[in-house]
Amino acid sequence: QVQLVESGGGLVQAGDSLRLSCAISGPTTKVYPMAWFRQALGKQREFVAMIDWSGTKKYYAASAQGRFTISRDNAKNMVYLQMNSLKPEDTAAYYCAAAGREDDLRSRNRADYWGQGTQVTVSS
Repeated sequence: QVQLVESGGGLVQAGDSLRLSCAISGPTTKVYPMAWFRQALGKQREFVAMIDWSGTKKYYAASAQGRFTISRDNAKNMVYLQMNSLKPEDTAAYYCAAAGREDDLRSRNRADYWGQGTQVTVSS
């Protein structure tokens, strides 16, 4: 069974940066596209960024475009989300997701695997 473990969350001030990491374990040959989602208190889980297996195709939510960068290191079985210029509205639990086939992972319904989440809190 594929397992995803996020790390790197924390409490920061507006304008600061954070880098989230997602470690992939298990049969990693079954993992293709990866994505980050987030869920703020009382809201639905929403798409943040997606990257294909090769790392050449990346997609971002409008709220993340220009501030966040998704990347992956397949040799290390890691996916990252670099978040710059953080805003209070970025406060949420951030989840790593993966699909076991080439797919459009911008929809949470396409994910086969989820991590447990890491909390990001941005103070004003």
